[in-house]
Amino acid sequence: MASTFFGLNIASSGLYTYQTALNTTGNNIANVQTEGYTRQEAVQKASEAIRTSQKYGTLGSGVETTEIRQIRNLYYDVKYWNNSTSLGEYSTKSYYMAQIEDYFEEVNKDGFTAAFDEMFNSLEEVSKNASDVSVRNQFINSAETLAEYFNSLSTGLGNIQKDCNEEIKNKVSQINTFAQEIASLNKQINVVELTGENANDLRDQRALLADRISEIVPIEVKEGRMAESSPGVGETGATTYEITISGQSLVDTFEYNTLETVPRETRVNQSDMDGLYDIQWSNGLDYSMSGTGVGGGLKALTDIRDGNNADNFTGKIGAFGSAPAEDGQAGTVTTVRIEGTGFTDINKATLPETGTIVLKNKEYTYSSFSYDSASQTYTFTLTETVDNASQAAMQGRDAKVGEAVDYLGIPYYMSQLNEFVRAFAGEFNKIHQTGQDLNGSQGGIFFTGEDALDSTREYGLTVQAGENGTTYSSKDDSLYRLTAANFTVSAKLLEDPKLLASTTDLSQGINGNDVVEKLLKLKSDTVMFRGGYASEFLQSVLSDIAVDAQKADSFEANYSNISKSIVKQRLSVSGVDSDEEALNLVKYQNAYNLNAKMITVMSEIYDKLINETGV
Repeated sequence: MASTFFGLNIASSGLYTYQTALNTTGNNIANVQTEGYTRQEAVQKASEAIRTSQKYGTLGSGVETTEIRQIRNLYYDVKYWNNSTSLGEYSTKSYYMAQIEDYFEEVNKDGFTAAFDEMFNSLEEVSKNASDVSVRNQFINSAETLAEYFNSLSTGLGNIQKDCNEEIKNKVSQINTFAQEIASLNKQINVVELTGENANDLRDQRALLADRISEIVPIEVKEGRMAESSPGVGETGATTYEITISGQSLVDTFEYNTLETVPRETRVNQSDMDGLYDIQWSNGLDYSMSGTGVGGGLKALTDIRDGNNADNFTGKIGAFGSAPAEDGQAGTVTTVRIEGTGFTDINKATLPETGTIVLKNKEYTYSSFSYDSASQTYTFTLTETVDNASQAAMQGRDAKVGEAVDYLGIPYYMSQLNEFVRAFAGEFNKIHQTGQDLNGSQGGIFFTGEDALDSTREYGLTVQAGENGTTYSSKDDSLYRLTAANFTVSAKLLEDPKLLASTTDLSQGINGNDVVEKLLKLKSDTVMFRGGYASEFLQSVLSDIAVDAQKADSFEANYSNISKSIVKQRLSVSGVDSDEEALNLVKYQNAYNLNAKMITVMSEIYDKLINETGV
C-alpha cells in the first residue's frame, strides 16, 4: 500500500525532472552559436509503478530523467565527411590554379608577348643594318630580356611548388594533432560514460575534429561497444572509436598513428625544388595518395606539387652491364638499359641528372644516364653493383622514375617551359652557327644555359642523330641541361655584340643578313612547340591552365552547394532552433509550475489530515 505522503514524492519527481529539462533547454540556447554543438534533450519516462494490494492494481510513482542525449544522425555525418573531402580537394586546387593562371596572365601583359615581340622587332632592325654594333647590342639585350622572362616564370612556379610543399607539411601536422586529440577524447569519453552518463560535450569536440580531418583526407569512422578481453565476461560498457584513412588506421580508440614528412634525397623531376616531402606513416609504411577514392586538401596539394600529366619515365628492363665507378671511386658499378620508353626525344625528357630509378619494385640510385637515339634506349649508371641473380630476375620487368600523377601540376608546366626553351634555343643556335660574325669567325651558341658553378660551360649544343655520334649523356653540355631556370644569352655575345652571326658569307659585305632572315622566320613560320609556332607558346600553355582552373572552380562551386544542403539537413536534426527552444521553455515551465501546484495542494491536504482530523 502506498504511503500517505506518496503524492509528495510524485510531485517532487516532476519538479526535478522538469528542472533538468529546463537546464538542458537553457544549455541549448546558450550554445546556439557554438560551432560543432549538437542539440541535447532530456529523455523522460514514467517511474516504476508500485503495487498497492488494492483492486485497482499498481500506482504510478511519477517521472524520471533517464539520460541527456544528443540528437545526431550518423548518416548526415558520413555524407558531410565525404563531401567535405571533395570540397577540400577542389577548393585547394582552385586556389593554387588561380595563382598559376594569374601569374601567367600577369606576365603575359608585360612578359612573354612583349619580350618576344620586342626581340624580333630588334632582330628586324638588325636585318636592315647588320653592321651597326648598337643595333646588334639592342637585339642581344632584348633576347636577354626574353630569357629573364623564362627565368622569372620558372622561379614563380618554383615558389608555388615550395608553398604547396610547406602546406603539405602543415596538413600532416594538423592530422597528427587531431588524431592525438581524438585519442585523448576517447579516453575521457569512456571514463565518463562508464559511470552511466553521456559525455555529450566531449563527443561534440570529437565530431568537430573528425570534420576537420575530412577536409584534408578521406576518412571512415566506426564506433561500437568494447568487449571484455576475458572470455565469457561480455561487454564492458566502454565504446570503441576508429578512424581510417584509405584503409589505414589513424585512430584506434585510445591509440593513434601519425604521419611524417620525409625530405627527398633526390629529385623526381628535373626542375623540382630541393627538399620536397614524401609522406609516410611513422611505422614506416608508405602513405599512398594515388589510390581510388583518395581526395581532400592533401591530395590537391600533392597534385599541384607533383602533377606530371601521368607522364613519368617508364620502360622495360633490358640488358645489364658494368662500368667503372664514378667520382674517382675504385671498382665497378652496374649499368642497366631501359627499353620501350615514351621519351624518344631527350629534349623533352624530365629526368633529373641523378636520382632514383625503380627496377622491379626496388629502388636504385643512379649517378647519370645516357640516351641512344638510334635504338631509342636509355642506359642508367647505378651507384651500386647488382648481383647476377637479381639481374636475371629483373629482365623484362617494369622500370620507372617517379610516379604517374595524373594532373597538370607544377612539374608539367615546368616541363612545358623547358621543352619550349630547348626547342627555340636549339633552332636558333642551329641557324646562328651556320653564319659568320663581324670578325669572320663561325657563329657560336647564342642561347645557352647558365651553369651555377662554372660560368665557362654552355648548355646549348644541338647534338642530333648523325652529328657527333648518337649517344646523349646527362652530363653533356647539351640542350637537355638547358632549362627555363638557367636559360640565358651566351656571355660572349653579351660582352661583344660583334660575335652575332648575321650572314653565311661575310665576303659579300658586312651588312649581309641571310642568317638574320632565317632567324626571323622562327617567330611565326616554323612549327616548333606542340604543333604550333613559337609565338603561340603562351597561348598553348594558358589553354591547359584555363581548362584545369575552370574545372576546379566548377567542382568547388558544385561541392560547396552540396555542402550547404547537407549542412542544412544536418542542422535540421542536430542544430539548435531558437524558436523551438523558446517553446520548450514555456512548455517545461508550465509543467514545473503544475508540479509545484501539486505540492501546494498536497500540503493543504496533509495539513487538514494532520491538524484537523484528530480525535
